[in-house]
Amino acid sequence: MNSINYSDKTKSVGVIGIGSFGAAIANLLAEKNNVIVYARDQEVVEEINEQHTAKGRTLSTSVRATSDPQLLCESCDTLFPMISSSGFKEVMGFFAPFLHPYHYLIHGTKGLVLNLPAGKSLENVTKLRRENICTMSEVILNETVVVRVGCLAGPNLAKELAQKQPAATVVASRYNEVILEGQRLLRGDNFQVYGNSDIIGVELSGVLKNIIAIAAGALSGMGLGENARGLLVSRGMVELIYLGKAMGGSTKSFIGLAGIGDMVTTCNSTLSRNFTVGYRLAQGEKLEDIIAEMDEVAEGINTVRLVKLFLESTDLRAPITENLYKVLFQSFKVETALQYLMKYPFNVDIDFL
Repeated sequence: MNSINYSDKTKSVGVIGIGSFGAAIANLLAEKNNVIVYARDQEVVEEINEQHTAKGRTLSTSVRATSDPQLLCESCDTLFPMISSSGFKEVMGFFAPFLHPYHYLIHGTKGLVLNLPAGKSLENVTKLRRENICTMSEVILNETVVVRVGCLAGPNLAKELAQKQPAATVVASRYNEVILEGQRLLRGDNFQVYGNSDIIGVELSGVLKNIIAIAAGALSGMGLGENARGLLVSRGMVELIYLGKAMGGSTKSFIGLAGIGDMVTTCNSTLSRNFTVGYRLAQGEKLEDIIAEMDEVAEGINTVRLVKLFLESTDLRAPITENLYKVLFQSFKVETALQYLMKYPFNVDIDFL
């Protein structure tokens, strides 16, 4: 069922991907707009159109679905890609023939993508430079003719959004018209939308805090208390700022809603996929088993790997990231990593302001 007819003549808003966050954003958009979501699986398309659910998640009756990227692009001027980083480049390439410079794309993906020369892969590189790592806005600019690109970031746990609990997000873009459009479409009684012109900083905030969220889950899994969590979040914030600035972001973005706001949320929430990974690792489970049982991707796992390789091309030290890499990929025990961090010679509390 790819033919979609709405009774009015106003343009619909598009959502690409219908995971937990995509479904939550589709419902938020549907409060004021007709929404068309793209799903590759035709069975999911039929479920949405016939039952108003997506893999069991309830959707507004204002949401319709299609598996036709051309129809979505022709029906919508503004699109919200809500897909995992592992599939983001492929999906943008799939949509590229139907996208035009007049389209607005505002993504909600908190991850990084490799950008390597032909013949190179993650398995045969020992370090990554900044140009070898793309944020999702950079993927959109590289793969399509779209110019007006934005992103969503902030403390936006999908389950709470679905329950219409109060929340806020940041729409970041170099183009003020993209920020204004995102605010117009998304802002509601229980959902505040802030703007930020530093799109790279906001994207990196959402990406890098996932590293600290895994570590916070590990602390919780070990049964440690709030003092330890406070230490981790504060040192994690410093690490995020150093890494983020080295990768092209601004300090003001990291200390805002998309940075510290999102970090506090995901470091304290059992609803966070990244927190859950850390918690289960501390309980003695193996990473491959945790990944196999998760319905959706914990973006922080890939982020740790890429940022560790990026660190090899710099003179930066990021002890939380470095030790988490050992835990995730080198069979390092969580307890050993924690002992190392407690002995790490931090001499100054804050030295980036």
